[in-house]
Amino acid sequence: MSENSISVIKPYKWEGLWVFDDPRVDLVREPFVAGADTMIDIALQEKGIENADSGFLLVFSATRFPGVDLELSWVKEDCGGNVYCWKEANMEGWLCPALLKYFAEPPQTIFAQLKAAA
Repeated sequence: MSENSISVIKPYKWEGLWVFDDPRVDLVREPFVAGADTMIDIALQEKGIENADSGFLLVFSATRFPGVDLELSWVKEDCGGNVYCWKEANMEGWLCPALLKYFAEPPQTIFAQLKAAA
């Protein structure tokens, strides 16, 4: 996928974990763990998105776009994935190797928007 493209996934809660499915890149119940899950909880609370456990839209890109809620900065490679920092919340979260299904290499910055699902 192009580094300038915008991707959309629909995370939801499964067995107490934030996960998402994306048949386009062969992912099923891909979990957010190691701080990324906590970032989602806090961002959803800040946005006031209700019923997000059933699914919400997570729009993301390596390029800034209108309506961005989060800006995550690359920190380091770790355990085959990559650690990103959400400076505004003073948090770090690990993104697993599935990140490379959306980017050719880990971007220096990931811009994200959270939206209620229809």
